[in-house]
Formats: sequence, C-alpha cells, structure tokens
Amino acid sequence: MGRPVMKWQILAKNPDCAAQFYTRLFGWSVSADNPLGYRMIDTGSSKGIPGGIWPAPPDAPSFVQLFVEVEDVAATLDQARELGGNIVIPPAKLPGGDEMAVFVDPEGIPIAVYRPGA
Repeated sequence: MGRPVMKWQILAKNPDCAAQFYTRLFGWSVSADNPLGYRMIDTGSSKGIPGGIWPAPPDAPSFVQLFVEVEDVAATLDQARELGGNIVIPPAKLPGGDEMAVFVDPEGIPIAVYRPGA
C-alpha cells in the first residue's frame, strides 16, 4: 500500500466565514450535515480530492492540512516521533469508524494521518 494524500482541510478561526468566502470565490458547495458538523466541500468537479473546513485550535493560526492514508496510525506516529516530529492529536476513532491523529513535522507543518474504518 502506498500512502496517498486522500483529503485536505482548511482549519479556520471562523469556519462559517471561510465556508462563505470559498463558496463565493470558487462556487463550492459546503455541507455540515454529518455527526461532527464537519463542513464538507463539494467542488462540483470529479477531479481532485475531497476537502472540508474545521475550526482551528484556539492557540493556532488558520492553515491548510493534508490527510495521508496509512495502514497503522500508531506506528506512523512512532516513526514520525523518531524522525523529529511531535504528536499534537493522539490517535482517535471518529464516528464513521475512521481512525486519525495529527503530528507536526520538524518544520512545524501539521499533517493528519488516518486509516479508513472497516
């Protein structure tokens, strides 16, 4: 298995404002009709990978984050730590069954790793 980038998200201080901005700018549709209230983006194209909008952590600036699919979230975090990364969100199961975690690389770039639920 490779480790493809499967998703991206915009983490914004004001997610509703960000959703409104990108809807107007690019004509994207944004829906929060899911258990977490996650603002899922539909770009209106079959090209590209899906994305969404989520609130940025209180002490962090707004940023864009990639989601990389991995076979083993915990093992990937261990390897990231060994290579100089820091874990900022430990592994967690999401309502749909996916497992995810977030680390920052040695440059301070946050990357999410996830394993789709069965």
